[in-house]
Amino acid sequence: MKADLNLLPVFLILLEERSVTRAASRLGMTQPALSNALNRLRATFRDPLFIRERYGIRPTELALSLAPDIEAALARLDDLIVARQDFQLADADHLFVVATNGYAELVLIPPLVAWLQAEAPKVRLRLVPFGTNLSDTGVISGTTAMALGRMVDPPDNLVVQHLMEDGLACVVRAGHPEVRDSISRAQYEQLRHVNVLPPGRLRAGLFQAMETQGVHRNIAVSVTQFSAAPEMIAVSDLCATLPRLLCRSLEQDPRLRVLPAPFDLGTFPVEMAWHTRYRNDPAHKWFRGLVMEIAGKLGA
Repeated sequence: MKADLNLLPVFLILLEERSVTRAASRLGMTQPALSNALNRLRATFRDPLFIRERYGIRPTELALSLAPDIEAALARLDDLIVARQDFQLADADHLFVVATNGYAELVLIPPLVAWLQAEAPKVRLRLVPFGTNLSDTGVISGTTAMALGRMVDPPDNLVVQHLMEDGLACVVRAGHPEVRDSISRAQYEQLRHVNVLPPGRLRAGLFQAMETQGVHRNIAVSVTQFSAAPEMIAVSDLCATLPRLLCRSLEQDPRLRVLPAPFDLGTFPVEMAWHTRYRNDPAHKWFRGLVMEIAGKLGA
């Protein structure tokens, strides 16, 4: 039987998603078409590969054992192909799928979009969410170009590049009756706070810093997006603790006042991760170089 190499990416997506429905959506296929591809995979490897369960599919032992070799084979094929290609920025017509957490989407993506519009208008971006699990983003299988945020326990097939460090600052409304040009620790603990609870490790880092400093916060409102906090601060006497680079844009808002935190909250890393198969891809090398350049300017 002649092997159909088009089935191999399908295998990896199924392994990552553990769901025919989600895998079909990511691949842009109908469920019947994906089921047909799965049947052909089963015939090729003479194994069920994936067993249906109540909430999805479970890979067999053979499927798990095949995965590393299939990933390596596809990466090698990619290397052979891209090694024969050139990347010309003037003619670039690429779509980069990027997984971002809420912080990266607000801080890194706007200057990236501005640069692309001016210098490479044919290059397109599609953002997908990046919360707590890298496997949800497609970056592990290589269907997503890169992930931006904080990488925790990345698998061996990902390359992780440190981009920059950021810290934290406090935000209150400009007419706050109790806060003037600075905020003391006592004031900080007495104020009521907007607490941002994004998915991932950004919130864990803040909580750990608070615990280390022995700081208590009186939480009035908890939100899931950084962008929600400033609007709540502008119409109340609440306080928020937000990343400094986010606060740069808030300093231009006359309704708000950005102040240093009254104690050391440390910094947190911002990182970029991509599949090893893109290591020698000319377009990808250019794109991640651009992301690094933009991050370097922001963190300067």
